[in-house]
Amino acid sequence: MDLSVFLTSQILGVGMVFARIGAIIMFVPGLGEQSIPVRHRLAMALALSIALSPILPVGPLDLQEPLVILRLLGVEITLGLWFGLVARVIMSALTFAGYQIGLVSGLANAMAPTTGAFEGATLVASALTTAGIALVFASDLHHLIIGAMIMSYDVFPLGRIMPGDLAQQMVRAGAMSLYLGVSMSAPFYVMGMVLNVGLGVANRLMPTLPVFFVATPVLLASGIGVLVFAGPAILTAFLMRLSDWLGTLSF
Repeated sequence: MDLSVFLTSQILGVGMVFARIGAIIMFVPGLGEQSIPVRHRLAMALALSIALSPILPVGPLDLQEPLVILRLLGVEITLGLWFGLVARVIMSALTFAGYQIGLVSGLANAMAPTTGAFEGATLVASALTTAGIALVFASDLHHLIIGAMIMSYDVFPLGRIMPGDLAQQMVRAGAMSLYLGVSMSAPFYVMGMVLNVGLGVANRLMPTLPVFFVATPVLLASGIGVLVFAGPAILTAFLMRLSDWLGTLSF
C-alpha cells in the first residue's frame, strides 16, 4: 500500500473520531466547563480521539470525494453537539433549582453581580453547579462519560443520523430537566409559603410589627438551614439522573 494513502486513511479515521468527541467536550458537564481553557479542552479532545480510535468502529477511511468527507464531518459534529447539549440540559436542572432557591429564600438580589457562567446567575445556583461538577469527578462519573462516548458509536454508527429521534430526545431532556429542577426546589417552596403565611398573619395581628426587618433574617436562616439538609439529596438526584442517561443515551 502507498504510504501516503495509508497515512491519509489513518488521519481521516482519527479526524472523524475527533469531530464527534471534540464536539462532545465542548458542552459535556465536567470536561467542557468554560472555566477550562479552550486549548486544554482541545488537547483533551485530541488525546481522547487518538486513544479511543483503535477500539471504535471507525477504522481507517479511504475516501476520495470531498463532499462525502464534509457530509460525514457534519453528521459527526451534529451528533457530538447533541450529546454534549443534552448532558448540559440535564445539568441545567441544578442551575434552575439554585435560581428558584435563591428567589424563595431571599438569597438572590437583582442588583448582585453575576457569579456564574450564565447571565443572572445567583450565588446558590453557582454553588450547586460547582458542587455538581466537583461530584462528577469525585464519583468517577467522568469515566462513565467516556464510556458513553464509546457507546454512542453503537447507538449512532458513523455517518448515520436520525434527526427525529435526536429532536425528540432533546425535548424530553428539557422536560425532564424542568421537572427535576422543580422537584429539587420543592422543599423551599413549602418553606417560603409557610413563612410568608405566618408572617402575614403576624402582621395582621400586630400591624405595627416591622415585617420586613423581622422576615428577612428569618427567611435567610430558614433557607440556609433547608439547603444544608436538602443539598445532599439535590446533588444525589442530579447525579443519578445524569448517570442513568449516560448508561442508555435515552429517556
